Amino acid sequence: MISQSNNPLIKDLVNRLRDIRITPKEFRHNLKLLAQLLCMEACSFPLTKQIIPTWIGQKEFSFIEQENIVVVAILRAALPMQEGLLELFPYARGGFLAMKRDESTFEAKLYYTRLPDIEGKNLIVVDPMVATGGSLKSALDILAAKKPASITTLHVVGVKDGLEYVNASHPNAHIHIAQIDAYLNEQKYIIPGLGDAGDRAFHT
Repeated sequence: MISQSNNPLIKDLVNRLRDIRITPKEFRHNLKLLAQLLCMEACSFPLTKQIIPTWIGQKEFSFIEQENIVVVAILRAALPMQEGLLELFPYARGGFLAMKRDESTFEAKLYYTRLPDIEGKNLIVVDPMVATGGSLKSALDILAAKKPASITTLHVVGVKDGLEYVNASHPNAHIHIAQIDAYLNEQKYIIPGLGDAGDRAFHT
């Protein structure tokens, strides 16, 4: 399933990222905020009851089982997004997939993976941009094979064709994006997009 945010604050933050005058620190900060806001829109985790000590004694309240959440970043531009979500869910675990696009074939190549046990877990996969969808599809192929309970993916910008390509292979994943942009240019970059999000986030 593909969904797009219509939240004005989210739209504002996306368009601030497009401004080439912002600093890498501001870029990372906005990515972190966007991840948190997108998660609040897209993620619906079950609540379980726990008894906790309060100022008026032992009381029962409902909580998200954060230990069942794994936040997976597709390196490197997703690191600020992952940081934002781990602030929301401090007891969640983190995972990492490093994908690099072959500039001649535009295919994604996996060159590093570090994942906790994700079987039966609720996954949140973060990647700022979905262009052709190749990197995201390859990542979801790897993750889905490990039998998580659910997969939600969060993105800042992407194009319709890339999103639909991923959705066709992983219809049970919830793909949530802040803004669907116009098209890809000949080099397969999103237009208007953000530029190279990794370079802009880390000043490389």
